[in-house]
Amino acid sequence: MEPELDWLTLDDDEDVVWSDTPHPASIVPALVVGIPLSFVLVGIPIVVSAYLTLRNTHYVLTTAGLYRKSGILSRDVQKVGFDKVQNTSYSQGVLGSYVGFGNVDISTAGGSGVEMQFSSVENPREVAEEINRYVKRSTGSRDAPSDKAAVLDDVLTELREIRSLLESERETSSPNETFRDEPTPEDHFEDTADDRPSTDR
Repeated sequence: MEPELDWLTLDDDEDVVWSDTPHPASIVPALVVGIPLSFVLVGIPIVVSAYLTLRNTHYVLTTAGLYRKSGILSRDVQKVGFDKVQNTSYSQGVLGSYVGFGNVDISTAGGSGVEMQFSSVENPREVAEEINRYVKRSTGSRDAPSDKAAVLDDVLTELREIRSLLESERETSSPNETFRDEPTPEDHFEDTADDRPSTDR
C-alpha cells in the first residue's frame, strides 16, 4: 500500500527512499477479537479503531532521516535525524513471521529505550538494513577506518622524510674537517721556545 505523502515537507536536497504503512494483515488480531464481540456492540469500536490506525499511520525513510505520521482525528508527525540514531533492530511475531511483516525499533543517543517504531511493516529486516546503511553514510563511520589509515600513512611518510633529512645533515657535518680552536701540544712547545732567554752574547 503506497501512502500519500501530502503531510510530508522535505528540504530541497532531501529525497524519499522508502515509504509504507502497516501491513494489512496486522489488523487480523483486532478482527479476531472484535468480530465475535460485535454482536454486543463492543467489538465494533475495536475493529474501526484498528482500521483507522492502519489507514492513518505512515512511515517514511528519506536521505535525511526517518518520519512517522500517526493520528486518527489529529496528526502527529515525528522525525529522527540519522545523526541521532544509535541502534536499529527488528522483531516479528508468529503471524508476522508467517505473513512477512514485523516491527522496526529505532533507538537514539541519549534517549531512553525506543524513540521511534515502524510497526507491522513489510520485510522489517530489509527496512532495518536500509536504515542502517543511511545512518552509516550520514555519520561517515564506513569511511572512518580508511581515513585513519590514510592519516597514519601520511604521518609515517613525513617521519621517514624527517629521518632522512637528519641523517643527510649528520653525514655532511661529520668527519673530515679538523678544527684548531683548542691549542695543540705543538703550539704549546713553540710558545715555550720563544720565551726562553737567548744565549747569544
